[in-house]
Amino acid sequence: MGKQGSPRMLGADYNWNKAGLFHGFKNDPSKISSCKGVHGGKRHVWLRKNLRSMVITFGLIGFLFLLDSLVYSILEPTSGSAPQKSIETMKERTTANVNEGKIPVQMYDRLMNLASFTLAEKEFREDSTKFWKETYPEASIWRPCADRNSTTNLGKPKKSNGFILVSANGGLNQQRVAVCNAVAVASLLNATLVIPKFLYSNVWKDPSQFGDIYQLDHFTNNLKDDVNLVKELPSNLKSLNFEAIGSLITDADIPKEATPADYVKTVLPLLLKNRVVHLLGFGNRLGFDPLPFELQRLRCKCNFHALKFAPEIERVGSLLIKRIRKFDAARNMLDKQLLGNFMSNTPLKGKDAAVGDQSKYLALHLRFEVDMVAYSQCEFGGGEDEREELRVYRESHFPLLAERLEKSKPTSPTELRRLGKCPLTPEEAALVLAGLGFNRETFIYLAGSRIYGGQSRMQTLSSLYPNLVTKEDLLTHSELEPFRNFSSQLAALDFIACATADVFAMTDSGSQLSSLVSGFRTYYGGGHAPTLRPIKKRLAAILLENSTIAWDSFEERIQKMIEEGQRVGVRGNKKSIYRQPRCPECMCKYH
Repeated sequence: MGKQGSPRMLGADYNWNKAGLFHGFKNDPSKISSCKGVHGGKRHVWLRKNLRSMVITFGLIGFLFLLDSLVYSILEPTSGSAPQKSIETMKERTTANVNEGKIPVQMYDRLMNLASFTLAEKEFREDSTKFWKETYPEASIWRPCADRNSTTNLGKPKKSNGFILVSANGGLNQQRVAVCNAVAVASLLNATLVIPKFLYSNVWKDPSQFGDIYQLDHFTNNLKDDVNLVKELPSNLKSLNFEAIGSLITDADIPKEATPADYVKTVLPLLLKNRVVHLLGFGNRLGFDPLPFELQRLRCKCNFHALKFAPEIERVGSLLIKRIRKFDAARNMLDKQLLGNFMSNTPLKGKDAAVGDQSKYLALHLRFEVDMVAYSQCEFGGGEDEREELRVYRESHFPLLAERLEKSKPTSPTELRRLGKCPLTPEEAALVLAGLGFNRETFIYLAGSRIYGGQSRMQTLSSLYPNLVTKEDLLTHSELEPFRNFSSQLAALDFIACATADVFAMTDSGSQLSSLVSGFRTYYGGGHAPTLRPIKKRLAAILLENSTIAWDSFEERIQKMIEEGQRVGVRGNKKSIYRQPRCPECMCKYH
């Protein structure tokens, strides 16, 4: 009420009064009484007659402003539960350790002005964007079926060739891919898989293990007919020095996107000889093609069915969703898969019932962290200060890249942007959303909140879309406290909020989180979970016309770009089965 009700109405009244009274005050009031002649006398009489009404008018306006502020302060939602929580609070959390206190950077002043004008013009109209729904109806003919057994199902071997121990590196999404690939490799080699371990990283600083993130019993029960699984190595194998006996296998021993033949040639002999192998740092080490049908299906079954988040993550994830939607009823298969039994048909009460203005929301994964920005070698409108800051950061965090850049002539930042190689800024994300027709009232959940440049970068996005929140806005301190030192568990909450959103928008299709979320939405969405993927090279060409392009043309080209990215087709050769599960190995097609 305080932000969008009375102030706007009072502003209209105030401007009218101001215009009507302006001529009576345009001169120094002290001189009015000394004016001579007919005009001076008339002015004096006019002032004397109208002084009381003017005082009453301005007094009333001041009283109403005071009353409005008082009402807003009383009704302002409490901390931790309100999507309308001050955007400044969100900005404080999104601020990175660099570029603080800078003047807001804006690269597309003209387009931003056009977007602001257009959104203001549409503010009181009904939301008419078509992108709340899937563009292509044929998306609904694909349905989940990776958990069905086929006549050619491999099944688990009666006799195991040995044990595979996997230590997965990276964050939540890299680890998830590693687990599913490990299941497929264990099946391929007729081996017993030990529940994978997650390596501690100085980057992620998260000691979480499998059971902290996923439901262990559900995982083992779901895959019990496909692969042998154990929680630990047998005691006689625990004490072995894997490196000494040649059973330690690193990424250097297995090529990226390896084929089944690579594992049969490199890993199987060691497994048969020593009865155990340890795949250290195991990540993206199994390709997608060529791979037997049943191994592909097993990877899909693992990703979409066997890996369910731990109950505490489901519980807090459900709090996120119901505080956005204003109700906690499970709406679809995505809700049921990701939130378990924590969504019901019970109406919300108390503070949760007062949260939010709409039940639908858009989730935005904004990848603009300092690591990504510095590594890209692009420029983002910050001038010499920004260039120097990113150069120093590269020297500190990417010394090999910095050394290579010193010895060679790098591609110019302008050319990198033209080629679509630059991360999208928050400003560019805002322009895309505006071009797609999402109005100012759109409720946006922001995943990934360590934005390079902090407030100076977020200002343009938050000015166009003020209903912008993170999990820190929606959850109380006590609700978040159990996850504070566990980045993977925090990332799981973002995963849930993005996957169950009415619309999911990404700024980088190469991101693991964006890829896995979009795959989940394809698999469980039933053709009703649209994902917006900008084609960065096309977008760059559009934005390069910032100084001349008409807004109507900008909208038309942005919408056409997104529509083309939503085309429905079968997974292409060597494409990720986790991101693009529309294929016979994962999904069934119903005509």
